[in-house]
Amino acid sequence: MADAGETMGSFTVVSIDGKEKKLSDYLGKTLLVVNIASRCGFVPQLGSLQTLYQQYKTRGLEILAFPSNDFLMGEPGANSEIESFCRLKYKTTFPLFSKIVVRGNGIHPLYQTLISSRGFEGEISWNFNKFLIDPDGNVRARFGSRTDPMDPAVIQMIDTILPALPA
Repeated sequence: MADAGETMGSFTVVSIDGKEKKLSDYLGKTLLVVNIASRCGFVPQLGSLQTLYQQYKTRGLEILAFPSNDFLMGEPGANSEIESFCRLKYKTTFPLFSKIVVRGNGIHPLYQTLISSRGFEGEISWNFNKFLIDPDGNVRARFGSRTDPMDPAVIQMIDTILPALPA
Protein backbone atom coordinates (compact mmCIF):
# COMPACT_ATOMS: atom_id res chain seq x y z
CA MET A 1 0.00 0.00 0.00
CA ALA A 2 1.09 3.58 -0.63
CA ASP A 3 2.49 5.76 2.11
CA ALA A 4 -0.17 7.87 3.84
CA GLY A 5 1.41 11.04 2.46
CA GLU A 6 0.46 10.01 -1.06
CA THR A 7 -3.24 9.72 -0.25
CA MET A 8 -4.00 11.58 2.99
CA GLY A 9 -5.43 14.63 1.28
CA SER A 10 -7.76 12.52 -0.86
CA PHE A 11 -10.00 11.46 2.03
CA THR A 12 -13.33 13.00 2.90
CA VAL A 13 -14.58 12.32 6.42
CA VAL A 14 -17.76 13.29 8.23
CA SER A 15 -17.64 15.69 11.17
CA ILE A 16 -19.43 14.85 14.41
CA ASP A 17 -22.32 17.09 13.29
CA GLY A 18 -22.70 15.30 9.95
CA LYS A 19 -20.85 17.66 7.59
CA GLU A 20 -18.35 16.39 5.05
CA LYS A 21 -14.79 17.56 5.62
CA LYS A 22 -11.92 17.06 3.19
CA LEU A 23 -8.67 16.10 4.86
CA SER A 24 -6.92 18.13 2.18
CA ASP A 25 -8.12 21.14 4.20
CA TYR A 26 -5.51 20.10 6.79
CA LEU A 27 -2.54 19.86 4.41
CA GLY A 28 0.22 22.08 5.73
CA LYS A 29 -0.76 21.29 9.32
CA THR A 30 0.69 18.69 11.66
CA LEU A 31 -2.00 16.20 12.63
CA LEU A 32 -2.49 13.88 15.56
CA VAL A 33 -5.15 11.37 14.48
CA VAL A 34 -6.62 9.38 17.36
CA ASN A 35 -9.43 6.85 17.75
CA ILE A 36 -11.39 7.69 20.89
CA ALA A 37 -14.05 6.04 23.05
CA SER A 38 -15.92 7.61 25.95
CA ARG A 39 -16.34 4.35 27.90
CA CYS A 40 -12.70 3.37 27.94
CA GLY A 41 -10.14 3.41 30.72
CA PHE A 42 -7.98 5.72 28.61
CA VAL A 43 -10.73 8.38 28.29
CA PRO A 44 -8.84 10.84 30.56
CA GLN A 45 -6.53 11.23 27.56
CA LEU A 46 -9.24 13.51 26.14
CA GLY A 47 -8.09 16.06 28.72
CA SER A 48 -4.47 15.56 27.68
CA LEU A 49 -5.43 15.91 24.02
CA GLN A 50 -7.14 19.22 24.83
CA THR A 51 -4.09 20.46 26.75
CA LEU A 52 -1.86 19.48 23.83
CA TYR A 53 -4.20 21.23 21.40
CA GLN A 54 -4.21 24.44 23.44
CA GLN A 55 -0.42 24.43 23.63
CA TYR A 56 0.29 23.68 19.96
CA LYS A 57 -2.67 24.88 17.88
CA THR A 58 -1.07 28.25 17.15
CA ARG A 59 2.00 26.45 15.80
CA GLY A 60 -0.08 24.38 13.38
CA LEU A 61 -1.16 21.23 15.26
CA GLU A 62 -4.62 19.84 14.65
CA ILE A 63 -6.01 16.92 16.60
CA LEU A 64 -8.51 14.82 14.67
CA ALA A 65 -10.53 12.52 16.93
CA PHE A 66 -12.48 9.60 15.49
CA PRO A 67 -14.84 7.80 17.86
CA SER A 68 -14.94 4.04 17.40
CA ASN A 69 -16.96 1.27 19.01
CA ASP A 70 -14.54 -1.48 17.96
CA PHE A 71 -13.23 -2.41 21.40
CA LEU A 72 -15.57 -3.88 24.06
CA MET A 73 -18.42 -1.49 23.21
CA GLY A 74 -16.32 1.46 24.35
CA GLU A 75 -18.29 3.93 22.26
CA PRO A 76 -21.93 2.80 21.94
CA GLY A 77 -23.48 6.28 21.87
CA ALA A 78 -24.76 8.34 18.97
CA ASN A 79 -22.58 11.13 17.57
CA SER A 80 -24.57 13.77 19.46
CA GLU A 81 -23.95 11.94 22.76
CA ILE A 82 -20.24 11.57 21.98
CA GLU A 83 -19.93 15.26 21.18
CA SER A 84 -21.76 16.30 24.36
CA PHE A 85 -19.58 14.02 26.47
CA CYS A 86 -16.30 15.30 24.99
CA ARG A 87 -17.26 18.98 25.00
CA LEU A 88 -18.90 19.06 28.44
CA LYS A 89 -16.76 16.67 30.49
CA TYR A 90 -13.36 17.37 28.91
CA LYS A 91 -14.01 20.81 27.37
CA THR A 92 -12.59 19.64 24.02
CA THR A 93 -12.35 22.16 21.19
CA PHE A 94 -10.39 20.06 18.67
CA PRO A 95 -12.25 18.55 15.70
CA LEU A 96 -14.41 15.52 16.40
CA PHE A 97 -15.65 13.27 13.63
CA SER A 98 -18.47 10.79 13.21
CA LYS A 99 -18.02 7.31 14.59
CA ILE A 100 -16.06 5.00 12.27
CA VAL A 101 -14.63 1.49 12.14
CA VAL A 102 -10.86 1.41 12.75
CA ARG A 103 -10.15 -2.31 12.46
CA GLY A 104 -11.49 -5.46 10.83
CA ASN A 105 -14.38 -5.64 8.40
CA GLY A 106 -15.58 -2.24 7.29
CA ILE A 107 -12.42 -0.39 8.34
CA HIS A 108 -12.55 3.22 7.23
CA PRO A 109 -10.19 3.91 4.28
CA LEU A 110 -8.34 6.55 6.31
CA TYR A 111 -7.44 3.99 8.96
CA GLN A 112 -6.64 1.36 6.35
CA THR A 113 -4.09 3.78 4.95
CA LEU A 114 -2.72 4.72 8.38
CA ILE A 115 -2.19 1.12 9.49
CA SER A 116 -0.51 0.33 6.16
CA SER A 117 1.93 3.25 6.27
CA ARG A 118 5.53 2.18 5.82
CA GLY A 119 7.18 1.73 9.19
CA PHE A 120 3.91 2.02 11.12
CA GLU A 121 2.03 -1.07 9.91
CA GLY A 122 -0.28 -3.07 12.11
CA GLU A 123 -3.85 -3.15 13.27
CA ILE A 124 -5.19 -0.70 15.80
CA SER A 125 -4.72 -2.46 19.14
CA TRP A 126 -7.20 -0.49 21.25
CA ASN A 127 -8.81 2.91 21.76
CA PHE A 128 -6.57 5.98 21.83
CA ASN A 129 -3.97 4.82 19.30
CA LYS A 130 -2.34 7.94 17.89
CA PHE A 131 -0.74 8.74 14.51
CA LEU A 132 1.40 11.85 14.13
CA ILE A 133 1.32 13.15 10.56
CA ASP A 134 3.58 15.90 9.23
CA PRO A 135 2.39 18.88 7.11
CA ASP A 136 3.11 16.92 3.91
CA GLY A 137 0.79 14.09 4.99
CA ASN A 138 3.49 11.60 6.00
CA VAL A 139 3.06 9.44 9.11
CA ARG A 140 6.01 10.30 11.32
CA ALA A 141 5.13 8.44 14.53
CA ARG A 142 2.61 6.05 16.00
CA PHE A 143 1.81 5.86 19.70
CA GLY A 144 -0.21 3.20 21.48
CA SER A 145 -3.07 3.57 23.91
CA ARG A 146 -0.84 3.63 26.97
CA THR A 147 1.14 6.62 25.69
CA ASP A 148 -0.54 9.76 26.98
CA PRO A 149 -0.65 12.65 24.48
CA MET A 150 1.42 14.74 26.92
CA ASP A 151 4.14 12.08 27.15
CA PRO A 152 7.63 13.54 26.50
CA ALA A 153 8.07 11.24 23.46
CA VAL A 154 4.94 12.71 21.84
CA ILE A 155 5.94 16.27 22.71
CA GLN A 156 9.46 15.73 21.34
CA MET A 157 8.12 14.43 18.01
CA ILE A 158 5.67 17.33 17.70
CA ASP A 159 8.43 19.83 18.49
CA THR A 160 10.60 18.17 15.82
CA ILE A 161 7.92 18.65 13.17
CA LEU A 162 6.38 22.00 14.05
CA PRO A 163 8.13 25.26 13.28
CA ALA A 164 9.20 27.30 16.27
CA LEU A 165 7.17 30.37 17.14
CA PRO A 166 8.91 33.64 16.27
CA ALA A 167 10.65 35.21 19.25
